[in-house]
Amino acid sequence: MDVSERQRPPAGELYLDHLAHFVPDLGAAAAVWEKLGFVVTALSVHNVSGKPAGTSNRCVMLEDGYLELLAPTLDTPHAQRVRALMKRYDGVHLACFGTPDAAAEHARLAAHGFEPEPVVSLERRIETGESARFNVVYVPPGKMAEGRIQYVEHLTPKHVWREGLVSPFRLTAVYVAADDPPQAAARWGRFAGLLPRPQGDFAILECARGRVVIGTAEALSAVLGKVPRAPALAGYALSCTDPDAFAARCSKAGLKVKGNTVTLPAALGGAWLLESPGKEEDL
Repeated sequence: MDVSERQRPPAGELYLDHLAHFVPDLGAAAAVWEKLGFVVTALSVHNVSGKPAGTSNRCVMLEDGYLELLAPTLDTPHAQRVRALMKRYDGVHLACFGTPDAAAEHARLAAHGFEPEPVVSLERRIETGESARFNVVYVPPGKMAEGRIQYVEHLTPKHVWREGLVSPFRLTAVYVAADDPPQAAARWGRFAGLLPRPQGDFAILECARGRVVIGTAEALSAVLGKVPRAPALAGYALSCTDPDAFAARCSKAGLKVKGNTVTLPAALGGAWLLESPGKEEDL
C-alpha cells in the first residue's frame, strides 16, 4: 500500500495524525531537522475558505503521521491564537487526531459540550502547484487547556505524503502534562471517544494508531527530562528501525541526548522519546 493511502483511518477509527511546533522562525527550526537527515517540505502558506489564515508551515512527513513547523505571519485571529500559545513555552502546541469524518466528530464534540467551531475547510498550495485540502474541527481555547487539540480529515493525502518526502519514522505518542491527570484523561477521553487506562503514574489513551500519555510534569520529567509547566504538550515519541543510531546522530548534531530521550533546541522546543518498532507500548 502507498504510504499516503494509509494515512486516512478506516470508518470508526482514530489516528494520532500530527503534532505541531509553533515557532518564530521556520528556517531556523527546519535547519535543525535537516541537519538530522529529515526531508523538510517547502514553505506553504495556509488559506481558510480561500482567504489567508495568517500562518505558514513546513513539515516532515513520516510513514505514520507527520510533524509540522507552524509560524504566524499575519495579524489574523488564527495567528493571534498561535502567538498567544507561543508565549507560554517553546515547543509543541498542537496535537491533531486523524478522522475519516470531520462532520461526525463535530457533532459528537457538540453533544459532549466542547462547543466546536464550524468545520473549517483548509487549503495550502504545494510546490507542485496542486492544493492539499483538509476539513478541520477546532474547539475554543478554554475547552482543551493543553494546547490546540483538533481533528483533521485528509481530503488529498496523496498531495501531502509524496514520494521522496517521507522519512522512515512513525509518530507513536504525544505526552501531555496535567496538574490532575485522571481529570485530564477523562476530558481527553470524551474529546477523542477513547477509554483511558491507568499505567503507573500515567493515564493512557490508545488510538487505532498512536497513543496519548497523560501525567504530571514531575512524572513526565522522569521520562523526557525538563518539561513545560502543566497544562502543556510536553513532547512525543518517534519509532524508527535503529533508535540508538539515530540518538547518536542527534548527539553528534549537538542535541542533548540521555538514553532514548532527545531534548530539542529552543528553535523547536520539546523532547523526543525514541522507540523501536513493536515496542510502542513503553512510555
